[in-house]
Amino acid sequence: MNRTVTLGLGAAVLAGAAALAFGWGTSAPAQTVLMPSDPDVVALGQAVYVENCASCHGANLDGQPNWRSPGPDGRLPAPPHDETGHTWHHDGDTLFQLTKYGTGALIGDPDYQSNMPIYEGVLTDEEIIAVLSYIKSTWPQDIRDHHDALANRQ
Repeated sequence: MNRTVTLGLGAAVLAGAAALAFGWGTSAPAQTVLMPSDPDVVALGQAVYVENCASCHGANLDGQPNWRSPGPDGRLPAPPHDETGHTWHHDGDTLFQLTKYGTGALIGDPDYQSNMPIYEGVLTDEEIIAVLSYIKSTWPQDIRDHHDALANRQ
Protein backbone atom coordinates (compact mmCIF):
# COMPACT_ATOMS: atom_id res chain seq x y z
CA MET A 1 0.00 0.00 0.00
CA ASN A 2 1.47 3.37 -0.97
CA ARG A 3 1.40 5.94 1.84
CA THR A 4 3.04 9.32 1.57
CA VAL A 5 3.49 12.29 3.80
CA THR A 6 1.47 15.04 2.19
CA LEU A 7 3.10 18.44 2.03
CA GLY A 8 0.23 20.43 0.58
CA LEU A 9 -1.75 22.23 3.23
CA GLY A 10 -5.03 21.68 1.39
CA ALA A 11 -4.46 17.93 1.13
CA ALA A 12 -3.42 17.76 4.78
CA VAL A 13 -6.51 19.62 5.88
CA LEU A 14 -8.79 17.43 3.75
CA ALA A 15 -7.13 14.21 4.88
CA GLY A 16 -7.20 15.33 8.51
CA ALA A 17 -10.87 16.24 8.26
CA ALA A 18 -11.67 12.89 6.66
CA ALA A 19 -9.72 11.06 9.36
CA LEU A 20 -11.58 12.88 12.11
CA ALA A 21 -14.95 12.57 10.40
CA PHE A 22 -14.77 8.90 9.56
CA GLY A 23 -12.21 7.66 12.10
CA TRP A 24 -9.44 5.29 11.14
CA GLY A 25 -9.59 1.70 12.22
CA THR A 26 -6.82 -0.82 12.37
CA SER A 27 -6.14 -0.91 8.63
CA ALA A 28 -3.95 1.83 7.25
CA PRO A 29 -5.55 4.70 5.41
CA ALA A 30 -4.86 4.98 1.70
CA GLN A 31 -2.56 7.91 2.43
CA THR A 32 -0.59 8.56 5.59
CA VAL A 33 -0.55 12.24 6.46
CA LEU A 34 1.66 13.58 9.22
CA MET A 35 0.29 16.81 10.65
CA PRO A 36 3.00 18.34 12.86
CA SER A 37 1.42 21.80 12.60
CA ASP A 38 -2.05 20.72 13.75
CA PRO A 39 -2.26 21.44 17.50
CA ASP A 40 -5.09 18.94 18.08
CA VAL A 41 -3.26 16.10 16.33
CA VAL A 42 -0.02 16.97 18.11
CA ALA A 43 -1.77 17.06 21.50
CA LEU A 44 -3.29 13.63 20.88
CA GLY A 45 0.08 12.35 19.73
CA GLN A 46 1.83 13.67 22.81
CA ALA A 47 -0.71 11.99 25.10
CA VAL A 48 -0.40 8.67 23.25
CA TYR A 49 3.40 9.00 23.24
CA VAL A 50 3.51 9.56 27.01
CA GLU A 51 1.30 6.51 27.58
CA ASN A 52 2.95 4.12 25.09
CA CYS A 53 6.41 5.31 24.05
CA ALA A 54 8.06 7.53 26.67
CA SER A 55 9.00 4.66 28.99
CA CYS A 56 11.56 3.50 26.40
CA HIS A 57 12.14 6.46 24.09
CA GLY A 58 12.21 9.02 26.92
CA ALA A 59 9.83 11.71 28.06
CA ASN A 60 11.99 14.20 26.13
CA LEU A 61 12.35 11.89 23.09
CA ASP A 62 16.02 11.36 24.02
CA GLY A 63 16.05 7.54 23.83
CA GLN A 64 18.07 5.11 25.88
CA PRO A 65 21.82 5.36 26.49
CA ASN A 66 24.10 3.71 23.94
CA TRP A 67 21.19 3.23 21.54
CA ARG A 68 23.53 2.38 18.65
CA SER A 69 25.08 -0.61 20.46
CA PRO A 70 23.27 -3.88 21.18
CA GLY A 71 22.64 -4.60 24.84
CA PRO A 72 23.41 -7.86 26.67
CA ASP A 73 20.31 -9.40 25.07
CA GLY A 74 21.65 -8.57 21.59
CA ARG A 75 18.87 -6.07 20.96
CA LEU A 76 19.32 -2.39 20.27
CA PRO A 77 18.13 0.04 22.95
CA ALA A 78 15.37 2.48 22.03
CA PRO A 79 16.72 5.29 19.84
CA PRO A 80 15.96 8.94 20.42
CA HIS A 81 13.17 10.52 18.41
CA ASP A 82 14.58 14.03 18.72
CA GLU A 83 16.94 15.56 16.17
CA THR A 84 19.90 13.55 17.54
CA GLY A 85 18.39 10.23 16.48
CA HIS A 86 17.66 8.69 13.13
CA THR A 87 13.85 8.81 13.14
CA TRP A 88 13.81 11.78 10.78
CA HIS A 89 15.95 9.85 8.29
CA HIS A 90 12.95 7.60 7.55
CA ASP A 91 9.95 8.70 5.51
CA GLY A 92 6.49 8.77 7.09
CA ASP A 93 5.42 5.55 5.41
CA THR A 94 8.38 3.67 6.89
CA LEU A 95 7.77 5.13 10.34
CA PHE A 96 4.09 4.19 10.18
CA GLN A 97 4.83 0.61 9.11
CA LEU A 98 7.58 0.21 11.70
CA THR A 99 5.28 1.37 14.47
CA LYS A 100 2.25 -0.62 13.39
CA TYR A 101 3.81 -3.86 12.15
CA GLY A 102 7.30 -3.95 13.71
CA THR A 103 10.82 -4.07 12.36
CA GLY A 104 10.67 -7.75 11.42
CA ALA A 105 7.72 -7.19 9.11
CA LEU A 106 9.29 -4.05 7.68
CA ILE A 107 12.55 -5.78 6.76
CA GLY A 108 10.93 -9.09 5.82
CA ASP A 109 12.52 -11.08 8.64
CA PRO A 110 9.92 -12.64 10.95
CA ASP A 111 12.71 -13.87 13.24
CA TYR A 112 14.11 -10.37 13.88
CA GLN A 113 14.16 -9.73 17.63
CA SER A 114 13.32 -6.26 18.90
CA ASN A 115 12.16 -4.69 22.13
CA MET A 116 9.90 -2.40 20.08
CA PRO A 117 6.27 -3.50 20.53
CA ILE A 118 4.04 -4.00 17.54
CA TYR A 119 1.14 -1.57 17.84
CA GLU A 120 -1.26 -3.20 15.37
CA GLY A 121 -4.46 -3.77 17.32
CA VAL A 122 -3.16 -1.64 20.21
CA LEU A 123 -3.19 1.83 18.67
CA THR A 124 -5.44 3.01 15.87
CA ASP A 125 -3.92 4.37 12.68
CA GLU A 126 -5.05 7.83 13.81
CA GLU A 127 -3.13 7.43 17.08
CA ILE A 128 0.02 6.20 15.30
CA ILE A 129 -0.11 9.12 12.89
CA ALA A 130 -0.72 11.50 15.80
CA VAL A 131 2.35 10.16 17.64
CA LEU A 132 4.49 10.51 14.52
CA SER A 133 3.09 14.02 14.01
CA TYR A 134 3.94 14.92 17.62
CA ILE A 135 7.48 13.61 17.22
CA LYS A 136 7.95 15.54 13.98
CA SER A 137 6.56 18.70 15.59
CA THR A 138 9.51 18.74 17.99
CA TRP A 139 12.20 18.75 15.30
CA PRO A 140 13.94 21.93 14.20
CA GLN A 141 12.53 23.37 10.97
CA ASP A 142 15.53 22.32 8.84
CA ILE A 143 15.06 18.69 9.88
CA ARG A 144 11.31 18.90 9.29
CA ASP A 145 12.08 20.27 5.82
CA HIS A 146 14.48 17.38 5.17
CA HIS A 147 11.82 14.91 6.29
CA ASP A 148 9.27 16.58 4.01
CA ALA A 149 11.71 16.18 1.11
CA LEU A 150 11.77 12.40 1.69
CA ALA A 151 8.09 12.28 0.84
CA ASN A 152 8.73 14.13 -2.41
CA ARG A 153 11.07 11.33 -3.52
CA GLN A 154 8.41 8.63 -3.13
